[in-house]
Amino acid sequence: MLEDLFSLEGKVALITGGSRGIGQAIAVAFAEAGADLVVCSRDRHPPELENTAEQLRSMGRKVLAVPAHVGIKEDVANLVRKALDAFGRIDILVNNAGGNTSLSTLVDLEEKTFDKVMEINLKGTFLVSQVVAAEMIKQGGGRIINISSVSGLRARNDGTGAYCISKAALNMMTQVMARELAPHHILVNAIAPGSIRTALSRVNWADPERLARRVREIEMKRFGEPEEVAGIALYLASKAGSFVTGEIIRVDGGEMI
Repeated sequence: MLEDLFSLEGKVALITGGSRGIGQAIAVAFAEAGADLVVCSRDRHPPELENTAEQLRSMGRKVLAVPAHVGIKEDVANLVRKALDAFGRIDILVNNAGGNTSLSTLVDLEEKTFDKVMEINLKGTFLVSQVVAAEMIKQGGGRIINISSVSGLRARNDGTGAYCISKAALNMMTQVMARELAPHHILVNAIAPGSIRTALSRVNWADPERLARRVREIEMKRFGEPEEVAGIALYLASKAGSFVTGEIIRVDGGEMI
């Protein structure tokens, strides 16, 4: 019975930013649970994406790898069309693609940089969710999981202001989507990781001084690993999370206590 609660057998999951880090860890967890997968990244020459796809195929899963920039509507349409052509449905969407393109105070931040952060972290989730949710409505339900950040829950003074703003807006988008889509049996939640050891967070763990400062804020006194986020994603995607929607679930080692 426990295995059934977390099984994704017969399900199809689309994971953006799925070639490395948290997205890759979620893809592996979903594959282990029985899902077939569509993974994308914005790299136009994607060795990491293909390597991840081959890893998932070696686990016995059907996998489609598609280069796509989620902030570009035409790329999103192509991504979803290819996913539907290959599998006929999308049961789970994980909006993981995101990033921070600079460290700057808001006073010094260039407009184009602000726009880029919002395009990647907010607009991309909106564009992909809009198209996929329309398909989920037709098929009678689904799950959408947005990867947010604790930076969307607390302001920082470390040059990541635009990133904080984008993730705070993503949290509200999650809750609006949850209200709008619940009547269609689509559950929408967000995961808010804290300090996770990924390429994106390298600036915080590769520098000893910055690492020590960040670890002091974490009750568990360490960075998390991508696999520790993947478990929460599996819960939200499976029967185990069937009465959960509109939540922002922190995975932060106690940083926000």
